[in-house]
Amino acid sequence: MEIGKKIKNLRLKKGLTQEELGERTDLSKGYISQLERDLSSPSMETFFSILEVLGCKPNEFFDTNTSVQKVVYKKEDYTSYFDDEKGYHIEWLVQESNEKEMEPIRLTLKRKGEFKAFEPSLSETFGFVLNGSVTIQVGRRTYEAREGETIYFQASEEHQIFNAYDGTTELILVATESYL
Repeated sequence: MEIGKKIKNLRLKKGLTQEELGERTDLSKGYISQLERDLSSPSMETFFSILEVLGCKPNEFFDTNTSVQKVVYKKEDYTSYFDDEKGYHIEWLVQESNEKEMEPIRLTLKRKGEFKAFEPSLSETFGFVLNGSVTIQVGRRTYEAREGETIYFQASEEHQIFNAYDGTTELILVATESYL
C-alpha cells in the first residue's frame, strides 16, 4: 500500500497545502512532502495525528473495499423542482451537488419565466445557453446571452436570470460553493 499517496489524496480532498497540514500537525512542509512521496515513514503517533487532521479513521484509511467515486450521472439520478408561479424548472445534474464545490443544474425557463433572485456571495456562476436567450441582472447592470453563448460572473452583487425569448429557454448553470 502506498501510504504517502493516500495521505496526499486525503490532504488534497480536504483542500490543504502541505504547509497547512504541517502546521496543524506540528510537522515541517518538507517532512509532509517526504511522507507523501513514501521517502519517510511516520511514527504511529504522527500517523494518527495526520489522520485526525485529515478527518479519516485508521480503519477507513486501510479499508481496501472503499467505494469508487461516482463519475457518470444518468437522467434517473437527477432531482427536479418546478416553480409554476415564476415559470422555471430546475434539474440538479449531480446528486448531493449542494455538498460539493460546484453545483451544476439545467434550468428551463418558460416564456416570461424568471429564476429566483440570489443575494451577493463569494461564489462564481458559469452558464451556457442551450436554446433561447436570457437576460442576466447583476447588481444594476443587465446582460443578454443567446443560444450558444456563455455566461460567467462573480456573484458579489444580487443577481437574477430572466427568459428573454418568446418561448422556452434552456441553459446549463454551474455555481461554485460560497465560502461566506
